[in-house]
Amino acid sequence: MLLMSGSLASTWLLTCIPGIGSIGQITTNMLLAFLDTFGGGCAVQGMLTIGLVCGFVGALFDIYAFCSFRTQKGN
Repeated sequence: MLLMSGSLASTWLLTCIPGIGSIGQITTNMLLAFLDTFGGGCAVQGMLTIGLVCGFVGALFDIYAFCSFRTQKGN
């Protein structure tokens, strides 16, 4: 979620710089459209969905690594 928030903030800040403001606006719109896809039309829900899925996958990886280390240590 921090990565997405940081990306949105940095592209929004690009819109304030003369000359490359249009690039920042286009990039911001593309990021919001990407988040809308995962959030059913709401960018905040998309960000939460991606964050929850990444957290779940990270927890599964930690469980796998713990069990794998434990079985290797026992042999």
